[in-house]
Amino acid sequence: MSFGERLKQLRQERGWSQDEFAHHAQIDGRQVSRYENDKVTPSVDVVVKMARAYDVSLDFLLLDEVERRPLAAPTNRLAQRVLHITGLSEEDERSLLHLLDAIEAKNKLKSLAANVG
Repeated sequence: MSFGERLKQLRQERGWSQDEFAHHAQIDGRQVSRYENDKVTPSVDVVVKMARAYDVSLDFLLLDEVERRPLAAPTNRLAQRVLHITGLSEEDERSLLHLLDAIEAKNKLKSLAANVG
């Protein structure tokens, strides 16, 4: 997939028009079509702005067959561990998500109870 195709795909995933993307990335809206059609190559500064707008790593934007990941690395141990888990079966993934949902619900209840009392 070309750089332009990847940009267009990311923009469409967000449901943004080219002008909306330009606004979020703080770049010249007239150039977005040229970038997406691989007519013009953006400067490094513009690529960084694009990565920030989409919250994807620079290597994901620029290189083929690079796994999609956020621009900034997670800052806590849990997020780091979850990012490195690979090869989960669908059942294991559902179980893990269910467990995380339960923990989140428990913490919300604790917070509500603390605010009431």
